[in-house]
Amino acid sequence: MRNRTRWATVFFAAGAITWALMKPLSPAAEQVSGLSSQPQSSPVFTPAHRTMIDAIRDFFSRRPTPVQPIAYTHKVHLANGMECVNCHVNVEKGAIASIPNITFCMTCHQAIATDKPEIKKMAALLASGEDIQWQRVYNYSPTAHVKFNHAPHIRAKVECITCHGDMRQRTVAVRTVNMTMGFCINCHKLKKASVDCITCHF
Repeated sequence: MRNRTRWATVFFAAGAITWALMKPLSPAAEQVSGLSSQPQSSPVFTPAHRTMIDAIRDFFSRRPTPVQPIAYTHKVHLANGMECVNCHVNVEKGAIASIPNITFCMTCHQAIATDKPEIKKMAALLASGEDIQWQRVYNYSPTAHVKFNHAPHIRAKVECITCHGDMRQRTVAVRTVNMTMGFCINCHKLKKASVDCITCHF
């Protein structure tokens, strides 16, 4: 009887953990759980997590799927001759690949495709003085204390597709590459770049 009870407990615990891991996080659930698409990091390193479920999700790289306020279509823009650096202007100069604001987008779209629903949404945002609240798609676990710098990767001729997937086939950006430490180290070795810890963890 004790063995049956013990196995039943193990079975239900494993089921609960599996359910928590596999259940997709909606934006509402994200807010309730205190998770953020832009996790807050700390100047003090700690491997601690708020809860055991947070630790398990982090270990298996289970993060909420970002929902963008505007269904920006990379495929259409790239097919029309635009390049990544046209919108992500700081990618060649610094750590962050900047995301365009509403004014930047409406520079073209005050005259182009003005009848499209997503463009109408942007026009309404501009008229109200609000900006587009883009959601971060790629990020590292805050406990990893990884600082990614785009500029040296661009100078080393690393193609955007390496980490972001083929955006010529995508509408809104989604995570297509699981950028684990192994993924990054393999690429560094292939490119004969440094694999010292302080290259990324500083």
